[in-house]
Amino acid sequence: MSKARTYNLADLFRIVAENAGEREAIVCGERRLTYKELEQRSTQVALWLRSKGIKAGDTVGIDLYNCNEFIEVILGAFMVKAIPVNINYRYTSDELRYLFTNAELKALVYDAALEAPAAGALDAAPGLCAIARVGGSGPAGIPNAEDYETALSNARGSLEDIELSDDDVILLYTGGTTGMPKGVIWPHKALFFAGFGGGGGFSPNGPISKPEELVDRINEGMMIKLLPTAPLMHGAGLWATLIGLYGGNCVYLDKNPGFNAERAFDLIAQEQINVMMIVGDAMGIPMVDALKANPGRWDLGTLMAISSASALFSEHIQQAMRDLISPYIRLVNSMGSSETGQAGVSLESPKEGLIQLTRNETTNVAVDGARFAKPGETGILVRMGHLPVGYFKDPVKTAATFTTIEGIRCSVSGDIARLNEDDTITVFGRDSQCINTGGEKVFTEEVEETIRSFDGVVDAVVVGLADERWGQKVVGIVALREGMTADGEAIRSHVRQHLAGYKVPKDIVFVPAVQRTPVGKADYRWAKTRAEESLK
Repeated sequence: MSKARTYNLADLFRIVAENAGEREAIVCGERRLTYKELEQRSTQVALWLRSKGIKAGDTVGIDLYNCNEFIEVILGAFMVKAIPVNINYRYTSDELRYLFTNAELKALVYDAALEAPAAGALDAAPGLCAIARVGGSGPAGIPNAEDYETALSNARGSLEDIELSDDDVILLYTGGTTGMPKGVIWPHKALFFAGFGGGGGFSPNGPISKPEELVDRINEGMMIKLLPTAPLMHGAGLWATLIGLYGGNCVYLDKNPGFNAERAFDLIAQEQINVMMIVGDAMGIPMVDALKANPGRWDLGTLMAISSASALFSEHIQQAMRDLISPYIRLVNSMGSSETGQAGVSLESPKEGLIQLTRNETTNVAVDGARFAKPGETGILVRMGHLPVGYFKDPVKTAATFTTIEGIRCSVSGDIARLNEDDTITVFGRDSQCINTGGEKVFTEEVEETIRSFDGVVDAVVVGLADERWGQKVVGIVALREGMTADGEAIRSHVRQHLAGYKVPKDIVFVPAVQRTPVGKADYRWAKTRAEESLK
């Protein structure tokens, strides 16, 4: 008698592999894997982990660039009920030491190019019992590290006795832009619906109602070729990839760290990719620049949609893409976080705010953390329904983020939002980044977008600094395009033409480049420090 299917992410992937086995699943450089091959390699990872004593609830660290091995390890961990842990490949040994300790790592799979910082943090993971290195030649610099391919080929055993559960978990560490990263505990079923659309990400029929229905979603319509550009070690990149895989689509991965627009367009044209997933203007701006610098270089006729998540996708950048690629290309702004899952998508640029969402059974606005908003009221965006358990080993932050409102458990996003009369929700920006100047609230993203629309500006971040008169003053940190010049007053005048006077930066600080996280989010701590130092 066959086992009943669950919403466990390993079980769901097996459904996909059984029904789309010969389709290509992942293309990474010269490596092309079908679903059958990806399932087989993931099973070998699971057998290797089990042979090393990894069991249910043990944590498996993944310190890799974007590659097929990243997905193999994730799926392999799922198959033995272990907990995969995403590791930022830019971390130093000191940062890794914190994460290794916090996550209580039992296994580690790392790229050979990242060996030195990983080796410097091993003292923080005394419980490590399984270590594998991807790539490299010669002996590993970490004691007891096995060659990844050798480990897979030698693994033997069975997984038949393992009972998978909807409630098995994945540990997703946040980016840590306002402090050390925190691990968010997601049950498999909750993440499948809240993060991956319940199998309905590319289906007009929406989420599935039972695991077996995933077969219908796989067989609906054409197979889509997707290019996620964000790092897999971040939720935006990982979720986009898994959305594609659980739909039986083909996902293309670029192992090279850092986003390169020309390289991305080369891949789109070569592989006839249909959907590109980016992170806001940090990727949108270099894409527009590449298209302008190389007219007619790429045939992008197969590219149907560009979807942005995790950061602002400015209207002027969207319009440039319509002008340079196609007026019919679908441009999508989505909103979500590691703590909430996907809050919603928008196909149109809002008349005000950052994005317009629709109030529904999973997305609403809360006032004072005590009740849901009435039409016309402003509060904080919240998500309901499928949610994380909380933060790993942090009950205080869990209690602050996950609360009960009118009898419903909610995740509080931290984004200021207004419920409109037509049941839409206007999202203005992060409460933590809101600047109070002379009693007026200024949302940094709005000012940043306006500055970036100034000819000659390549990037901008806005912060609030202490001010005796205004309480806080608005300051813009601006990077100009190579060879371009501009003065602060010209930029301030441009902002004044588009925004209210109190939103105009009091000062403009020019920098060679704006510092951002690996996924393109603004580093506000760096920006504030740089502004303070420049304006002393």
